[in-house]
Amino acid sequence: MSGLRSFVARRLLLGVLQTVAVVLLVFALTEALPGDAAVALAGDQPDPARIAAIREAMDLDRPAYERLVDWAAGLLHGDLGTSLASGRPVSRYIADGFGPTLLLAGLTVLLLIPVGFGLGVLAARHEGGLVDRLISSATLAVYAVPEFALGVLLVTVFALRLGWLPPTAVGYGTDLLGHPAALVLPVLVLLARPVCSLSRLVRAGMIDALASPYVAQAARYGVSGVRVRYAHALPNAMAPAAQQLARTIDWLLSGVIVAEALFVIPGLGTVLLGAVAERDVPVVQGLAVVFGLLTVALNLGADLVAHRLAPRSGVAA
Repeated sequence: MSGLRSFVARRLLLGVLQTVAVVLLVFALTEALPGDAAVALAGDQPDPARIAAIREAMDLDRPAYERLVDWAAGLLHGDLGTSLASGRPVSRYIADGFGPTLLLAGLTVLLLIPVGFGLGVLAARHEGGLVDRLISSATLAVYAVPEFALGVLLVTVFALRLGWLPPTAVGYGTDLLGHPAALVLPVLVLLARPVCSLSRLVRAGMIDALASPYVAQAARYGVSGVRVRYAHALPNAMAPAAQQLARTIDWLLSGVIVAEALFVIPGLGTVLLGAVAERDVPVVQGLAVVFGLLTVALNLGADLVAHRLAPRSGVAA
């Protein structure tokens, strides 16, 4: 137990340091963006005097370190800032776009776990056979296709050619659950590559676990093949798979931006793209910090799960 507490304490400390690094990196990157909100708000033919006045009114003329201190102090109190373009709190932007993004990511993870683990276990059970070769070839081929290209292909086939599904979510607003057909193609795009990577990792973990001495010993004691696979081999294959699942959820935060842009879904990805186009730095910073903190939290959780599931020496004894 003391070893687990020590591990948790180290990972929490590392998580705090990573959070500080995320805040500093986000601020530095947004400062490096060309132009600013004052230029965007000045119109198509900006007057230098008008730009200077807008910049002064928005406190954009203050030194960067002062704005960093004020922004970091606000973050400690849960204040993500105020949009330069609209004057709305950044938290409202996040609240408005959070629903569609969470729905897409949630459906993807909900399908990813059974499909990814199921394909991996099935391939490992038929190692070297036709089923294993088919699953391995298909996952490798799908993984090689970029998300945007896969999305265009699916829209062309299932929306434009066959007419089975809507090509975008235009007209549906945020009520995507009321129009489930609009979710099929985005979820398929988000699901394709993670299923491939997770299933291949589960396959490799299962094969290694099934070849381990403790599994052979369990078989010698007369333990059934089903119990050997699912009670002994699968838990040990789940430790690296849990970390991969956390990385996949982390990847969804960026992958969802592609899906939302391609299928015109009003989620956080669309909000982020709009904020970048308007040089609305507080919104970009707020979203980037939220994404960064989620990444830190997910990886921390994955490390704890992997530490808990990792096989211990002497298990087979």
